[in-house]
Amino acid sequence: QVQLVESGGGLVQAGDSLRLSCEASGRTFSRYTVAWFRQAPGKEREFVAVAWRGGNRYYADSVKGRFTISRDNAKSTVYLQMNSLKSEDTAVYSCAADASLILSSIRGPANYAYWGQGTQVTVSS
Repeated sequence: QVQLVESGGGLVQAGDSLRLSCEASGRTFSRYTVAWFRQAPGKEREFVAVAWRGGNRYYADSVKGRFTISRDNAKSTVYLQMNSLKSEDTAVYSCAADASLILSSIRGPANYAYWGQGTQVTVSS
């Protein structure tokens, strides 16, 4: 069982930066693939970035070059550094974790067993 708690959301202006954190409980954090998803009002949840338990990082095309996902296994925390924010980045951002994913399934939200409560990111233009 893993519990995830996000923090770091807020209201910023276009072009600003934010860093989201996802802190996990449990002693085997390094075994988990951890991803960030986001959901804007009236839209489906979409994949943002993932820190694959094997070490690689993958990003949605819409955030590539602007967002960076990283993990600190010693702190059981995954970060999402978001730079050059745009109004279209406005959404509730949630982290998700799973220990059993295969690489081909890491972008699908339905494949993750554990979710945080989400944190709101609002970017004003």
